[in-house]
Amino acid sequence: QVQLVESGGGLVQAGGSLRLSCEASGLTFSRYNMGWFRQAPGKEREFVALITHSSGRLYSDSVKGRFTVSRDNAKNTVYLQMNSLKPEDTAVYSCAAALSSASIFQRGGGIDHWGKGTLVTVSS
Repeated sequence: QVQLVESGGGLVQAGGSLRLSCEASGLTFSRYNMGWFRQAPGKEREFVALITHSSGRLYSDSVKGRFTVSRDNAKNTVYLQMNSLKPEDTAVYSCAAALSSASIFQRGGGIDHWGKGTLVTVSS
């Protein structure tokens, strides 16, 4: 049974930092493209960041330069370091795993597994 379990969310002031983690089990982690999506209240889910199985990285324009995605295959874990947080970053952040291409992943397609999400709240 595949599980993706996120942690690290919480309340932070604008300008602060948080690091999210997503630990995977039940899959061959190193084969998967891993990434993060977020959904703010009343809005559609949107792509945030992706790290491919070969450690290529993609970011949405809204987080580029502030967020960094990384992975540790020995720990089956993907991370999202979030710096210079803004109130508009407030959302539930979900981890995703896919064998699909990066371009399909970025559009939210071909996702094989989802985590349940962790809430990030940025106060002004």
